[in-house]
Amino acid sequence: MMDGTEIKISVIGLGRAGLPLAAVIADNGYNIVGIDLDRKKCELINSGINPLPEEPGLDDLIRKHGGSSIFASPEYDSASSCNVYIVIVPLLINNGVLEIKPLESALRRIGKLLKKNDLVVIETTIPPLTTEKYALSLLEEESGLRLGDFYLAHSPERIMSGKCIVRLKEFPKIIGGVNKESGICAYKIYSKFIPNLNLVSSAKVAEFIKNMEGCYRDVNIALANELYKIADELEVDFFESRKYANHKYCDVHLPSTGVGGHCIPVYPWFLINEMEKRGKNGHVRLLKTSRKINDEMIEYWASKIIDKCLKIDKPLKEVKICIKGITYRKDIKDINHSRNLVLVKFLLDKGLNVTVFDKTFKKEEVQNFGLQWGDPNESDVIFDPFELKFE
Repeated sequence: MMDGTEIKISVIGLGRAGLPLAAVIADNGYNIVGIDLDRKKCELINSGINPLPEEPGLDDLIRKHGGSSIFASPEYDSASSCNVYIVIVPLLINNGVLEIKPLESALRRIGKLLKKNDLVVIETTIPPLTTEKYALSLLEEESGLRLGDFYLAHSPERIMSGKCIVRLKEFPKIIGGVNKESGICAYKIYSKFIPNLNLVSSAKVAEFIKNMEGCYRDVNIALANELYKIADELEVDFFESRKYANHKYCDVHLPSTGVGGHCIPVYPWFLINEMEKRGKNGHVRLLKTSRKINDEMIEYWASKIIDKCLKIDKPLKEVKICIKGITYRKDIKDINHSRNLVLVKFLLDKGLNVTVFDKTFKKEEVQNFGLQWGDPNESDVIFDPFELKFE
């Protein structure tokens, strides 16, 4: 992008990551065209109503900028006058297989709008080499342009639900281009609204950094889960042990019912799948084992719950079980890859009498999931999956 050109930005995907990003950019003085296929969401945003009210700080920004500095539309043509396209659409993993169609569709639609000197930045977390091979090929095919006519970079989102605005303003962010010119162009533009920005040598390095972070946390949680089970068997207080084990050179994470959310249970599969395609299964043994350990925590906690039920003087199927939480993380209204939800369904499949209490959802919302709302005070066995304890 030539110096002195007016920056017109489009954010493609106004979800849990895209909408906070659009709001922060708008709050730095830029007009945003947000593209999202959810027409109702676009109408809310343009009316100054935040469709993600559980995200702290976002209400004020959408009230301030929605319908003015941020114009949301389900039509890609609304962004035809933009010269910066930030792509932050979701990817899905089904049984370990990446579903990349949403990204492909977005890139093809952007390609049809692409003009000389435009910049495309992918924020969706993707496997290494996706930007410089897959994304570049699609954009060139649809636009008729070649790299050099436009710029292409990757800057993986590094936010967290419940802390998106703070993370965008404070947490280190990285960006890398598919070539040197793209990296420099993207860095110059992003540095106008991202205060803590680092330019890395390439898009594939930026991709790998984000994949690396997810794998680190997944492996560490698997270690914590194994240590928890060992401590329980030895009748050792895991949490006391962890408190004094952690220091500058040791960072044992917290155990859990497994790993949920949009990120950690997904990113290891990017590297696992790529290495398996290359016949390098031995390179990802730890990643695959960690995924297995974390997913199997459902069976571990189900057995603990059943043991508690067996101590109640009632037939097993009449014991009232209440699970206090089905979201993947405490106080975050999101069930994406939630292992707590899987735990509930696992117990139901065993024919047990399971109810749910979750303060982030209304009773009707829980019932819409096909689950029974429960009162902990009227239950025989109460399990809090966030605290890993019985009440």
